[in-house]
This record gives sequence, structure tokens and C-alpha cells, in this order.
Amino acid sequence: MGSLPHVVEDCFGLLQLFSDGSVYRNPEVPCPTPLLDDDSVLYKDLVFDSKRSLGLRLYKPSFTSLKKLPILFYFHGGGFCFGSFTFPHFHNLCVRMTTALNAVVIAPDHRLAPEHRLPAATDDACLAMKWLKGQAMHGNVENMDPWLTSVDFDRVFVLGDSSGGNLAHHLAVRFKAGSTELAPVRVRGYVLLSPFFGGSVRTKSEQEHPCEAFWNLEMYDRFWRLSIPIGSTLDDPSANPLGPCSQSLADVPLDPIAVVVGGGEILRDRLEDYATRLRELGKKVEFVEFEGQQHGFFTDHPFSEVADL
Repeated sequence: MGSLPHVVEDCFGLLQLFSDGSVYRNPEVPCPTPLLDDDSVLYKDLVFDSKRSLGLRLYKPSFTSLKKLPILFYFHGGGFCFGSFTFPHFHNLCVRMTTALNAVVIAPDHRLAPEHRLPAATDDACLAMKWLKGQAMHGNVENMDPWLTSVDFDRVFVLGDSSGGNLAHHLAVRFKAGSTELAPVRVRGYVLLSPFFGGSVRTKSEQEHPCEAFWNLEMYDRFWRLSIPIGSTLDDPSANPLGPCSQSLADVPLDPIAVVVGGGEILRDRLEDYATRLRELGKKVEFVEFEGQQHGFFTDHPFSEVADL
């Protein structure tokens, strides 16, 4: 008689992977952040891929003097294993960006690991971008979502937080400079907020500061074990975009990229190295460091003094 399935990976008791491959998810992920819902922003939920039941949340300012609003795609974090645009802290950040930037914000979901391992999330992010192309291709307001009739498809920006920042990198590589595959949509730049990258060789900050107030290196490794393809390593291209198993980006034209990191992050040195190496390849990359801040500082506190900077 065989043994009963046992837990082989456990994320805070909220997500458990069993030895037989089955997965348990707590249906109610605790999130103490109160939901911000005022009259400054309107939002609604749409389906962008009915086959996979993938949705997005669309935000727009309640009042604006602009005739054509820029578009900001926001890809949430969660280590590829958690997260949705319905989570209050992600929602609140989108409200903050909608008002601060006077833009339409599009926040898509993606399939989650370990049920759907990478590159599933990357594929879903690409589909979300192509959904916007489909809207722009309608060419007339009768077939377009009414909230998109007053946007500027020529001014689209992509922002990803943590694992969403990882997705933003892969989108930049996939669509390349000029994003001609998405025409008439034109991506003007990518912002990677503390992008979740990994690698088999530890950096100095990972070795000397393996713990933050909440996050630690073992947690990061657990997320990678749950999200990368079975049998792969931390040098999988999904985890280590400039690693030994990844394609060379020397001849890949990229739109401008901004890498934002907290100075107290475990991944600080890895992200600086990422920006430095892209610059050495001739890419337009800006590295912005917020001294003393830790992972998630902008997402968790979108109305803080630091976020205002």
C-alpha cells in the first residue's frame, strides 16, 4: 500500500504542493490593507482571454482635462504563485498611479504557479498586450471598449512589480524596440520595480544580507522551485534573464528600461548588475535606488513620502 501524499513545499500555509503534484490553496488569502475606493478613479473588470478565464481591471480618472490619456500596464507581484488585481494593495497602487499620472491603467492577471509554471505567466502577459492591440485595431469607437476611445495608443508604458517586473523584462525582449508586433500600439518604455530575478551564483547582497524585515532568500528560492519548469535551475531563462542559459541580448533592440530598487533589498546587487550589463550592451537603462528601502516598498505604501519621489 502506497504512502499518502505529503507536503513538499509550503508557502505560509496559504499554498501547499504535495508529493503527488496536487496543490492546496487557501481560498481566502489574508490581506490587511483596506481597499481604497473613492470618487477620484473609476474602474471595471474585463475578460481578455476567455479560453483561460483571464481578466484585467481597467482604471481611468473620474475627471481629466486631457483629450487623449496615456496607458500604463501594471503587472502585479506575488512570486508567480500569488496575486490578482483584486488584492487591495495592488488595487490601491493602481488607483494611486491613475490619479498621479493622469493615465488609464490596465492591470491584467496571469495564471499562477505551480499549477501553471513559467513561462505561462509570460505568455499571459503577452496576451494582455495583444488584447490592447485588438482594441486599437477596431479602428472605430463602435467596436472598441468605450473607456479606450479617449486613450493614446501611441503612448503606452509597462510597469511591473517584483515578479511583474520580471514579466516586464520578458515583454521588452519579446516586443523589442518600437513594439511593431503590437502596432498600432506603441510601447515607449518599461519600468521594473524590484524585479524578481534569480541565479545559481549568489550576489554579495544575497550572501551578506539574506533577510529583510519580512522576505528572506529561502522564501525566494521556494517561489522559484514552485514556478520554474520542473527539473530546471535558478539559471532558467525565466529566472535569470542574463544567465548562461538565456539568449544574448547584444543584437536585440530594446525600448528604454528603468530599474527601481530599494537599497536594503536582498536582490539589490543582482538588479544593479542587470542594469549595468544591459548598459554595457548599449541599451538605454536607468538604475534608481531608494536608500534603505526593502522589497515591496512602493507597492505596500503607495501614498508614502518615498512613493511621492
